[in-house]
Amino acid sequence: MFGLDGLLTVAREVDYLIVAVPLTPETREVVGAEVISAMKATAFLLNLARGPVVDEKALIQALESGTIAGAGLDVFNEEPLPQGHPFWKMKNVIVTPHVGGTSTFYGSQALPIFRENLRRYLKGERHTLINVVDH
Repeated sequence: MFGLDGLLTVAREVDYLIVAVPLTPETREVVGAEVISAMKATAFLLNLARGPVVDEKALIQALESGTIAGAGLDVFNEEPLPQGHPFWKMKNVIVTPHVGGTSTFYGSQALPIFRENLRRYLKGERHTLINVVDH
């Protein structure tokens, strides 16, 4: 796992660049043309975060030109993905709904966190909520 400061370095070396960050002003299009073009021609980009984290135009260009081998995407700049979008026709792109990470364990893991956060919120303990993303 690497932070934003190591993104360009790691992009040059990995076979699969998996993007899993919250959408914040700092992460908007953080995977842009520079990062994508640094990837190996045999590499795949997997965006599990939010669509705007990746520069879609740069990604489309890289996929069409063979700069990278492919992409697996379950988030997009516009959701649902419009019918005529280029991703639908690309043989090197896998498009899934934003439930690709769903598992039979999700509910049993998420529900206790939700319950505890609700308890804290109702008691006025908003400053102690669990798993808060500060954007």
